[in-house]
Amino acid sequence: MKILISDKSSPKCAELLRGAGHEVDEIIGLSPQELKEIINKYDGLIVRSATKVTADIIEAATKLKVIGRAGTGVDNIDVKAATAHDIVVMNTPGGNSNAVAELVLAHMFALARDFYNAVSSLKEERWEKKKFKGFELSGKQLGLLGYGRVSRLVAEKAMALGMHVKCFDPKIRKNLVDENGVQLTFSLEEVLSTSDFLSVHLTKREETVNFIAKPQFQLMKEGVFFVNCSRGGIVNETDLLWALENDIVRAAALDIYEKEPPEDFTLIHHSRVICTPHIGASTHEAQEKVAVMIAQQFIDMFEGKEIRNAVNR
Repeated sequence: MKILISDKSSPKCAELLRGAGHEVDEIIGLSPQELKEIINKYDGLIVRSATKVTADIIEAATKLKVIGRAGTGVDNIDVKAATAHDIVVMNTPGGNSNAVAELVLAHMFALARDFYNAVSSLKEERWEKKKFKGFELSGKQLGLLGYGRVSRLVAEKAMALGMHVKCFDPKIRKNLVDENGVQLTFSLEEVLSTSDFLSVHLTKREETVNFIAKPQFQLMKEGVFFVNCSRGGIVNETDLLWALENDIVRAAALDIYEKEPPEDFTLIHHSRVICTPHIGASTHEAQEKVAVMIAQQFIDMFEGKEIRNAVNR
């Protein structure tokens, strides 16, 4: 089969596919029009987050049998259009979960100690030791919104630091304690109103767009530290800015944005916002892991074996 890799990926991906007898082209940085013009040559397409696989591109993909996302989120792929054209869309859940969970913890530490501003101050040759009195994570309440792989890993690491963890997931309609001691509650208000730290881990769907907006910020404990390393659009950025300016949110850390790259930098420039350019999955280990996973899933599918991690079948 002929396979196109259109986003930068670990060399292991192409290496495994070629080793299984497939022809692989690695063409990075294609414009939508360029991709549309050549996609009809390929049986498989592997992307990360940069390539947008729109309905127009899928319409032109007359030979395409499978689209693989070397990562978890598939919001850059028109899954509905792919399904209508009998194209399998698969992802690699879990491959980069630990990398994202570790970034969430890094952001929490940085928020608690005002790390970014402390570093910036000293680099500007100011000695402002008394200005930077922070907080410890131990003993604090962490609220998690969403109960997926990343959320559970964050909970595990946070509890090892002595934090107390509560979780709300709109798909879990009862109160329970999981095997690791994480308290799940069906009350969003309870999690919002009692948490010292809040971290968003919801999947982006129609019903989760603007899931956290002004009404939810108004329910939050005053002075909460807020982290979002999930998906842009789940948190209303205008309302987050309002919550910062009204001291509901003490400080926020963001790795994702409504538009990427951002067009409006007002929130990013806020003095109490720490920001990273969507690097949650950007570790050497995670990128090799998802590259190997998607390559093996393609190999198995084309050999007539099990189709794994298909999001539309």
